[in-house]
Amino acid sequence: MYYERIIDQYLSEWATRATHKPVLLRGARQVGKSTAVRHLGEQFKYFVEINLEKQSDYKILFQQNLDVKRIVPQMAAMHGTPIIPGQTLLFIDEIQDCQEAIMSLRYFKEDLPELHVVAAGSLLEFVLDDIPTFGVGRIHSMYMYPMTFDEFLLANDERLLMEARNQASPASPLPTPLHDKLTSLLRTFMLVGGMPESVVKWVETHDYLQCQEVQDDLITGYEADFPKYKKKIDPQLLRMTMRSAAQQATKKFMYSQVPGEYKTAEVKKALDLLIKANIIIPVTHTNSNGLPLGDGKDDGIRKMLVLDTGLMLRLLNMTMGDITELTTHILTATAADLVNKGPMAEMLAGLELLHYRTSNLRHELFYWQRQAKNATAEVDYVLSSGTNILPFEVKAGVQGGMKSLWDYMRERKLSQAIRCSLENFGEFDYIDDKAGNAVRHVRIFPLYAIHVFHKLSER
Repeated sequence: MYYERIIDQYLSEWATRATHKPVLLRGARQVGKSTAVRHLGEQFKYFVEINLEKQSDYKILFQQNLDVKRIVPQMAAMHGTPIIPGQTLLFIDEIQDCQEAIMSLRYFKEDLPELHVVAAGSLLEFVLDDIPTFGVGRIHSMYMYPMTFDEFLLANDERLLMEARNQASPASPLPTPLHDKLTSLLRTFMLVGGMPESVVKWVETHDYLQCQEVQDDLITGYEADFPKYKKKIDPQLLRMTMRSAAQQATKKFMYSQVPGEYKTAEVKKALDLLIKANIIIPVTHTNSNGLPLGDGKDDGIRKMLVLDTGLMLRLLNMTMGDITELTTHILTATAADLVNKGPMAEMLAGLELLHYRTSNLRHELFYWQRQAKNATAEVDYVLSSGTNILPFEVKAGVQGGMKSLWDYMRERKLSQAIRCSLENFGEFDYIDDKAGNAVRHVRIFPLYAIHVFHKLSER
């Protein structure tokens, strides 16, 4: 059974365009890229899937020359399926195994523009480093991630619940029974995560232990890829860095905390490779003195997120041993404790903020941290909303517990902010007596409703 994905609408819209560039579908291993393309193939009369890792004979077609008018008929003959512009979707999977095939994509746009071509692969970012101008202006990249909470709801047949939530807003909270049900499902999502294989296992069994087995296998698969990384680096260092990133999640990343007495430069190189492989997601400090936020960023000051909450928990288990107490906390803690204690809520919020953005661009996450010595002020995420800067805090509790936010808003003369927690939807005004009684308006969005926030912020 196929479960709906956000990428579907982007791929479907691309398929119906009068003119279309070849698509390069990018993302970490096992996030569902191939499955999504096969689903798109159902819209076409013919679907041709070539896997260059498993079917290495096809590589020869690209190694003679890059004449796609020669390659396509030969490929059709080898596959036994017509490849006809307008009627066939050609899917080249694991394209990273053949650099010439990647380079050929630009010529599909130039010489066979009516043919629908999608390519995908693992560790593509490393290969693309070697061909930086492989198809500028002629190839369209799309980015895919693990499943969002909304996709998890759809997989669990909770469409009506999701639609009811989508009608809510800070001015119109949900009825308590619906809020409670969504909160319970979100706790489950934190443990199951959004890796498609884990979600499928949950839908089939509702057994957390079986999901953990899937997650452990996925981590083993990621680690098996480490020797394939283009730059020579110790796989053990990559393993240690990945697990340290899980331990340090949502804190300023400290290279010295990676075990093994590695030099800072070595750890930095390992971390950058994990980021390039889309396993680790950086959140970069910005002074946020203006837009775009990236103009004020400092790549030397970053927090790290693991690509998936379920995988992060398994990494912590590998690093720290038994984490039964942590998983019990996720399932049973009060809403305030779950949000305020530990990294899970902040990490989930960051991943959701990233995953609901358009798939047609690669996006960055930013945060703010006061850089004065011994300062502790920090705003979890800093977003751009139209022409304004919008601070986004993941916190449950009362106004007095948001000192960093008030300081930040006061310094930048901001009037709007977001609080994300496991409270119901809501809003309030904070009268800042330190700034001449300036009014700070805060809207509250539950963690299970970041998509609602995203939609409202687009208006």
